[in-house]
Amino acid sequence: MKTLTLAQIYELQGLKSDALEIYKEILKKDPKNGEARAAIHRLSGIRRHFKGVDEEMKRFFVEMDSDAEFAEFERWLSKL
Repeated sequence: MKTLTLAQIYELQGLKSDALEIYKEILKKDPKNGEARAAIHRLSGIRRHFKGVDEEMKRFFVEMDSDAEFAEFERWLSKL
């Protein structure tokens, strides 16, 4: 089930494309959903400035296995 909560979790994990798709589905079902609309606007702006980042960070997130990699991922997230 695709919910705002799931989209927010994806967004926090750096899975912006996945989150954006969920927000779009939510907005199709409920065109007055202001939270989904705002998230789409926010994420669309990020995607224009950071193309390709989602796939790179998704791969890094899935494969990281050391404290140094976790720290690097946190630093990357803080830049967004």
